[in-house]
Amino acid sequence: MSLVRALGAGLAAAFVTNRVRAGLEEAPPGGPASWTRTNHRGEPVSLLEGPAVAAGVLGGLLASGERPRTVVATALATSAGAALGLVDDLAEQPEGARKGLRGHLRALARGEVTTGSLKLLGIGAGAFAAALVGTRRTGSLGGWAADVAINSALVASSANLVNLLDLRPGRALKATIAGAGLAGLAGAAPGAAGVVVGAAGAALEGDLAERDMLGDCGANSLGAATGAVVAFGAPRLARCAVLAGTVALNLVSERISFTEVIARTRVLRDLDELGRRG
Repeated sequence: MSLVRALGAGLAAAFVTNRVRAGLEEAPPGGPASWTRTNHRGEPVSLLEGPAVAAGVLGGLLASGERPRTVVATALATSAGAALGLVDDLAEQPEGARKGLRGHLRALARGEVTTGSLKLLGIGAGAFAAALVGTRRTGSLGGWAADVAINSALVASSANLVNLLDLRPGRALKATIAGAGLAGLAGAAPGAAGVVVGAAGAALEGDLAERDMLGDCGANSLGAATGAVVAFGAPRLARCAVLAGTVALNLVSERISFTEVIARTRVLRDLDELGRRG
């Protein structure tokens, strides 16, 4: 039954993603130039994929069959990632703008607010609000508070991690499909997992063809939604293990390039290049 529910939710999310993407193509807010960026090849790509994927997740959640608490919490996390990511996508970035967690946090320490630091704070706040809604109290108040802290950190760190992977066509989407798919198969909120897989899968063709890219809006929203699948559907031990992994990868990224590691590792390189044009 859970597999059928996940499949139906995934199809709904894919349908919404495709329809919103087509609608945005016909009438992009602010004109096409506002959504056009340059990819790693120096070629133009569209950021319209990001809002379409976020809309797909939100629309698919209505057909997910999850508890209302889980639906609302996942929608909050996804919306925060999408909205704050969109601000970062569309804001003009000055030359030499700070990158990475350390750069934005150092700027904040000096009282300088960047779009990146605004995004970090906003997604963190959204993750906390989602955790307050989505975390059920089954024991003591202290245990519930610990679960809220774990769940909010999991959602926020997952949102940032997927964004860090959005440097090559299809990479962030493949990671999202794998992560949400495995979580769903393990029994963690299968309906919500199906939604994330469906929305990401619908965007994969355009991303691999290098017509579209997720941008911060799409990557942060998908990452937050994937984190929410685990946060609001997995037991505490599993949540702690995933949180440790996402935090570790976020910290490692400050010193080590994921792209370089993937290029040096044959299995990862083959998976990364699968479906990508030459």
